[in-house]
Amino acid sequence: MLLRGFDARGFVFFTDYRSRKAGELAANPRAALVWLWSPAERQVRVEGTVGVLAPAESDAYFAHRPRGHRLAAWASHQSSVIPDRAGLEARIAELTVRFEGAEVPRPPDWGGYLLTPAVFEFWQGRPNRVHDRLRFRLLDGAWVQDRLSP
Repeated sequence: MLLRGFDARGFVFFTDYRSRKAGELAANPRAALVWLWSPAERQVRVEGTVGVLAPAESDAYFAHRPRGHRLAAWASHQSSVIPDRAGLEARIAELTVRFEGAEVPRPPDWGGYLLTPAVFEFWQGRPNRVHDRLRFRLLDGAWVQDRLSP
């Protein structure tokens, strides 16, 4: 998954609503994001609930994607099995003709999600595996800090 933005509400990403990831989120709308910086021995983990973005937000993001990316969103049912690459390329060619001279609208089965954070964990590597770990969790509308054992 490619993080595409964040704001005061949380973290935003986009995908095909028919993808495996979307199906898993529909069944269990909780997820975690992890950023690891190995050379600095640092990591951030965010946990929270995930919901679908409003169509207008997905439309706005989609309109700014490169044209080829917009055509690919129409051509591909992400993560599904396809018989061969030639069929995918033929579908791209067909869509290129279909939308020639026109804007490529957002497909109805493609859009964004928002992960609303409930937990942040910060890890800092230390010698002898005596790492520093701080967790911030949302409890009754306030952030509570805990120091975790490595």
